[in-house]
Amino acid sequence: MQKTSSRLLALLSLLQTRRDWLGEDLAVRLDVTPRTVRRDVDRLRQLGYPIRAFRGPSGGYRLGPGTQLPPLLFDDDQAVALALALHTAASGNTLADDAARALATIRQVMPPRLRHRMDAMRITAVLPTASGDAPQVDAQVLTDLSTAIHAHEELRFDYPATAGRRRRVEPHHLATWQGRWYLLAWDLDRADWRIFRVDRVRPCTPTGPRFTPRELPGGDVAAFITGRFRGSDGTTTDWPCRGEVVLGLPASVVAPFVQDGIVEGLGPDRCRLTLGSWSWTGLAAGLGSFDTDIEVIGPPELKDAFAHLATRCADAARDTAG
Repeated sequence: MQKTSSRLLALLSLLQTRRDWLGEDLAVRLDVTPRTVRRDVDRLRQLGYPIRAFRGPSGGYRLGPGTQLPPLLFDDDQAVALALALHTAASGNTLADDAARALATIRQVMPPRLRHRMDAMRITAVLPTASGDAPQVDAQVLTDLSTAIHAHEELRFDYPATAGRRRRVEPHHLATWQGRWYLLAWDLDRADWRIFRVDRVRPCTPTGPRFTPRELPGGDVAAFITGRFRGSDGTTTDWPCRGEVVLGLPASVVAPFVQDGIVEGLGPDRCRLTLGSWSWTGLAAGLGSFDTDIEVIGPPELKDAFAHLATRCADAARDTAG
């Protein structure tokens, strides 16, 4: 039974790594027969995973989107990493309650060996101090704004700064700056780009008609937002080294630990982070502290710094082993 369960987990992991798999290739990777692969695919389907077969000389399989959340299968390291990420998010101020409930659910179904492993890690998340008190943001408001951005639907919302006048915008992006969430949008009444604090936004329903997204001046969300803030106050640090990466973590997890930078949500489990430092190596080391997959967008100096840092860490590991 344990062998079958482990094989199912390995099969599911393979199906998640690329769009299409030939049945013969899966059999070779799992060291089983094609008939066993077919039986395991049927077992995963019974658990709720939408695995579709496609025709061809050898036939193959594709993991598609489902209509409901099936039972999730994680290996030991993935389960502990997920629990630690939720622990960190539960110390924030935006999705803290939801993260705490999710953490309790994950911990409850963990096998004893993983629960003990997680409990042995005594972690206290100390959040950076933003300029002023970071206000609470309703998680439902973030969800509603994200949905409208993804669907390219006009938004109407009340905003205190407009003295009761309802705003009509084409939402473009959600981002965080110094501990606060902001909505970047094209204001239809003012015919210009505007940045709104999300904690002050009160969305109205239903949303408006769909629209064709406009091109943001310069095309860079982080540069646009920091440029606006730099023009209005003196809080922006003009770092000599500034880079951009994509992290394999949701924006809600990363945002509480970023003060002088921009976090842009790219989906439920990815975000773009623009951050500065006094040196490229220091910036690479700081980004590496998030302990997740990192894709460097630029500039080339940041990629070189990661390579230099990797070599230095490898040398240190060899010296320790010796």
